Amino acid sequence: MDEPYLAPVPTQPARRSGPRRDGASLGTKAIVRPGGHLLGGGPSAVGPLLATGEDPPFRIENPGGTAPILITCDHASSKIPASLGSLGIPAAEVRRHIGWDRGAENVALMLSDRFDATAVLSNYSRLVIDCNRSLASETSIPEVSDGTMIPGNVGIHPADAARRAEELFLPYHSAISQVLDRIRQRCEMPVYVAVHSFTAQLSGGLPRPWHFGVLWDDDPRIAVPLIQELRKFPGTKVGDNEPYSGRDHFDFSREYHAASRGLPCALVEVREDLIRDAEGLAKYTGMLGDALQAAIASLGPLVAET
Repeated sequence: MDEPYLAPVPTQPARRSGPRRDGASLGTKAIVRPGGHLLGGGPSAVGPLLATGEDPPFRIENPGGTAPILITCDHASSKIPASLGSLGIPAAEVRRHIGWDRGAENVALMLSDRFDATAVLSNYSRLVIDCNRSLASETSIPEVSDGTMIPGNVGIHPADAARRAEELFLPYHSAISQVLDRIRQRCEMPVYVAVHSFTAQLSGGLPRPWHFGVLWDDDPRIAVPLIQELRKFPGTKVGDNEPYSGRDHFDFSREYHAASRGLPCALVEVREDLIRDAEGLAKYTGMLGDALQAAIASLGPLVAET
């Protein structure tokens, strides 16, 4: 899988207090694409992406969580940095599923509370840069998403692409790496759970009937029991590698942080129309939490505290 070099950055970000002048101030000296191509580093040809007072690139919830679990949410927010304007599309478009995974943030936070688990969430829209795609992917900074053209991403200058990666993508993933390292100091085999949501129907596509989807590749330890447990709820449709497949190797986060380390992992999708209100959120997050608890228990001593 194509992977950029991920250098460490502080895991407790602060709001911007002044301009960033180079990659080193971000905790990265360069972003290298496969084959050694230098994507960024050193003085940038463009100004800083994030202005003073804007939110940091990620946030960590419950940093002192005691559970042998890490929860991530790559598409938690639809925010766009002020320096990019609207990316040339109406605000209503950004608030659609193309801009974020609606409801996924709340699911991740509720699971964090339930399990006393640390959660790492991205603070900016996937339209700016998709934190669940390799930097080498054509969909890392999408020009079109579900039929909507993104003018601010069309013909993007390499310096602008590097700026987005340096200020958003790399800090987020470096934070995940550091949190995982801390959890592994006290736990033999932490569980990695990536939380996403999906729309009931893409533009021009077929209806998606599943309530949940569990994406995985060749590690069944969490995914298979999770699917089995979710299917125990009457009338619940659970997609096994639906509506997307983990075997298509598009989900950078799970593969880079968990699969590559041999950690039990799964990417969980919840249909967004089911979690739009408090009642639905409580119901479906509760179901997911019950199923996840049973699935983790099936691992036995693998996730015991050390």
